[in-house]
Amino acid sequence: MQNEEQLLGKRLLELSRLAYNREMITYSDFLNLNELNILHSLPKHSLYTGYVTFGGYELAERQMAAFLPDALSLREEIDVCSFFSKQVCVLRISPLYVKYAEKLTHRDYLGAILNLGIERSKIGDILIDDHTAVVFVSPQMRNFLMDELTRVRHTAVMVTEEIMQEFQYSPHYEEIKGTVASVRLDSLLGLAFSSSRSSLTSLIEGAKVFVNGKLITSNGYQVRENDVISVRGMGKFRFCEVMNTTRKKRVYVRIKKYI
Repeated sequence: MQNEEQLLGKRLLELSRLAYNREMITYSDFLNLNELNILHSLPKHSLYTGYVTFGGYELAERQMAAFLPDALSLREEIDVCSFFSKQVCVLRISPLYVKYAEKLTHRDYLGAILNLGIERSKIGDILIDDHTAVVFVSPQMRNFLMDELTRVRHTAVMVTEEIMQEFQYSPHYEEIKGTVASVRLDSLLGLAFSSSRSSLTSLIEGAKVFVNGKLITSNGYQVRENDVISVRGMGKFRFCEVMNTTRKKRVYVRIKKYI
């Protein structure tokens, strides 16, 4: 695993070097949470350029990185979406006959795509919406998927493209309010996932918890308002605010758990 992380770090640094030397934007494949953490953890002095990340919508878990030459990275205002308008394609997978469509899961869609021989790094998030799914892909996969993805499990499907700049997504969430001992990471995880402290500690120490895309391995990490906490295999939530403090010095908070 360590060698894989080192190779990815070198690959990302090389993309940064190319962007600097050629004065052009260079792009990575879609990076998962672990890979994004490697990117964010690279020493600033080792990078030749700045970078931005994007996965097709605001809360994307899998994102591409764009390494920006100086002329672009020094701008006061950066329109992140514009850098990825030709690098991230939005495809909608719909049943040919809704009446006969199965209830398909994220795993079903991902399995059907990967069974076509596509590498996972070429695919971003998959969003499920009733009988359809939206998948973010790299441009070289667009036509192939539109031509070859004709079935997910037993359901016949068609794939159409949407314009990324016009794509809008409002995630579904459950609002949770409750008291915690403090706004430490382990306390908020307990509220969000109703799990025991010992199981949450193992998640944190097992490198499965990320705050704003950065790996956090400390139980006592202090979470800030609007931080997004992602737990691999369990989901994610946003810490919204501290509402008040009880007489027993417990903190009454509000979070949004994405579903």
